[in-house]
Amino acid sequence: MSTAVSALRDRQHPMIRQLADRIEAIWQQLELSPYAMPEDLGYVEGRLEGERLVIENRCFQTPQFRKLHLELAQVGQNLDILHCVMFPRPDYPLPMFGCDLVGGRGQISAAIVDLSPVTSALSPAYAAALDQLPPPDYQQVRDLPAWGDIFSPYCLFIRPTSPEEETRFCDRIAAYLDIHCRQALATAPDPDRRPEILAGQQHYCQQQQQNDKTRRILEKAFGEAWAERYMTTVLFDLPPLQ
Repeated sequence: MSTAVSALRDRQHPMIRQLADRIEAIWQQLELSPYAMPEDLGYVEGRLEGERLVIENRCFQTPQFRKLHLELAQVGQNLDILHCVMFPRPDYPLPMFGCDLVGGRGQISAAIVDLSPVTSALSPAYAAALDQLPPPDYQQVRDLPAWGDIFSPYCLFIRPTSPEEETRFCDRIAAYLDIHCRQALATAPDPDRRPEILAGQQHYCQQQQQNDKTRRILEKAFGEAWAERYMTTVLFDLPPLQ
């Protein structure tokens, strides 16, 4: 782990720090190798309304996943962000794991996790594993965005109301991620389904790129052209068509 990533993580909300550590620990069951991304986008600094903005990205790849992406970001003392997406290789009929935490001034305001199918639905194996988890129990459930047709019935989007709920939600994210990694290791590639999988992944990325809140922050700090490049090459890059 780089010193920069560790230093930023240590300055962020404890829930973000805990979750980042757990994500990377669970990823260790996979065969990780480095993922090449644009050199100027791995670590980024800017200013947003007079506050220092820092973005740090860690990316890997595995035989099953084209890209594992963990982003940490901070705007002064006002905003802490964790963003994570796993992009399966298009020969693997696997869902998109995604989670986000957004907080500020010591409070997590938004926490979301899902295993989003890129085919018609999650496989029976995924559904069976997720159904074995304890029923979710959170006081403040948030509404999904208008573009959220990509999410599964197992998507959870909440505002944690206590440290106990924060811990339970971290546990839930870790459970989803562990199920996903285990299922991926047990899944064989299916080249015949590549067109279907590619179409589903492209729809997922196109819908996520409609996240106006993320885009507005990036545009204010770096300009429209930079924001578009970051959204389409780092956050939600479309897989190659071939």
